[in-house]
Amino acid sequence: MVGLVLMVGFRHYHGDTNMLAGFLLGVLLLVIGAAGLLVGETQTVVVDPVLRRIVVEDKTVMSGAKRREIGFGEVTGISVGRLGKKSNFVQTYYLALKLTNGQEYSLFAPGRFFPGASSRTTVEGWRQRLQGYLSA
Repeated sequence: MVGLVLMVGFRHYHGDTNMLAGFLLGVLLLVIGAAGLLVGETQTVVVDPVLRRIVVEDKTVMSGAKRREIGFGEVTGISVGRLGKKSNFVQTYYLALKLTNGQEYSLFAPGRFFPGASSRTTVEGWRQRLQGYLSA
C-alpha cells in the first residue's frame, strides 16, 4: 500500500530527480510487497496423541496446500535445530524429527514465524511435550 501511495503521489516527476526517486521507491516497495504476498507460506502443525500422528499442512498462494502425516511410529528421535548466528542476535529454533527412513523433517520450520520460535527454552518445551506424546 505504501508503494502505491508513493507511486500516485510522485507520478508527476517531469525532470525533478526527487520526484523520480519517490516514484521509483514506490515501484520498488510495490514489487517487494507483491512478491511477499505471492511467496508467503504458512505451516500448520497438529499433534494428535489419540490417533498417534502429526499432521503438517503447508499453504502457499502459488502451489496451494500440501499435507503430510507422520505416524508416531515413524519418529526415531527429536532434536532442537537452530537457524541463525549468535553474533547477529537473530536466531530461530525448530524441532528436527529423525524418521525411520533416515530423513530429517523440520517441525515449526524457520521462516514461518511461530510464536516462541526465537526462544530455545520454549522450543525445548515443545520437544519435551512431543517426546512425552511419543513415549506414551
